[in-house]
Amino acid sequence: MPYRLWPRMIALADMNAFFAAIEQLDKPAWREKPLGVTNGLTGTTIITCSYEARSHGIHTGMKVCDARRRCADFIQVPARPYRYAKVSTDIMRALETVTPDLEIFSVDEAFMDLTPCLKLYGCDAEAIGRRIKKIVFDASSLLCSVGIGVDKTVAKWAAKQQKPDGLTIVEPWKTAETLCNVPVTELCGINKGIGSFLAQFGVHTCGDMQKIPISVLAQRFGNPGRRIWLMAQGQDPEELKRGIAAPKSLGHGKVVPPNTTCRHSLDIFMMHMAEKVGRRLRQNHLEARHYAIGVRLMAGWLSEKYRTLLPTDDGAQIYQLAQFFLNNVWQQEGVFQVHIGALDPQRKSSQLDMFDEADAKRTALNTAIDAINARFGEFTVCNAPLLLRSDMPNVISPSWKPQGHRNTLQD
Repeated sequence: MPYRLWPRMIALADMNAFFAAIEQLDKPAWREKPLGVTNGLTGTTIITCSYEARSHGIHTGMKVCDARRRCADFIQVPARPYRYAKVSTDIMRALETVTPDLEIFSVDEAFMDLTPCLKLYGCDAEAIGRRIKKIVFDASSLLCSVGIGVDKTVAKWAAKQQKPDGLTIVEPWKTAETLCNVPVTELCGINKGIGSFLAQFGVHTCGDMQKIPISVLAQRFGNPGRRIWLMAQGQDPEELKRGIAAPKSLGHGKVVPPNTTCRHSLDIFMMHMAEKVGRRLRQNHLEARHYAIGVRLMAGWLSEKYRTLLPTDDGAQIYQLAQFFLNNVWQQEGVFQVHIGALDPQRKSSQLDMFDEADAKRTALNTAIDAINARFGEFTVCNAPLLLRSDMPNVISPSWKPQGHRNTLQD
């Protein structure tokens, strides 16, 4: 029986409880056990958890103490971001054998445009979905859920319908009918705020979107509003983003022991983040002139923006801004998190100021230290105070990518 032609076929491969699944894979004794991954053994918040933990009502963002109240057998596991990055890289490389038209959406998700491959694979979406699942399993020994639809929004929604280890296909000629009664807030990119705006016009489900003209959303949200109107009707126009856009900002933050007021401790945390930002800028041949320094207090974030005389990628100069912030803005309130961000990263100039001998020496020193650390591990050579830095490991961002500035775990 011949298969009907798809005008466009987009698939999303979505890993199931990715970090927790890797931990259960590597340690068989934890399989079918309720476990949650945290930022080190001193971490208090669950990054992700196994499906066994979820059956007890445990979820991402829950405090470990609350998880243990729900499940006495709950296992806390410290995150291993380098291991997760390695598995993710293996999976993404394997998916490139399905189609070169790949968008790495997050550390555990990837879109594939299969339209150019339909002559090769045929229009049997179920067979293609099974092929994707097998390729992922062969590359990682992990299960994934796959959604296939006519656009990115439909594929993303479909992948969530059968977890774990599911395959959901929404055929083009059934898309409008399938989405009709789906709440608009279940679509990726439509948050509660947008949902509340739409509710004012009686739009609660995707089928309701036809009640209002596209101009209503365009006037309120611009081009993203136009896309939302089309998304709800299975007509998402967005193409896959195959490249990595130049960074609009670049930063690092860290959770500190709750209610920290010790200035010495905060100095070390700030120095740690400043050096990480500087090194990441250098790795990607970037520098910045504008920086944001911030701390999260009980009442919310306290932050300030600063500008250096010339663009820099030097952690020592960035740290001087952080010290100025702690001296003049912070008022000894209890701190829960610190963050340093480069707000205007730009390609590093190849011209050095030949009259600034100190700057040239600092650049040479940073280059040498970076080379040593790249070979022997992060902070093998570092400022002495950083020997007392937090023992919490690096955190892998959801927006992590194997290449470019999104690879925040480069050695």
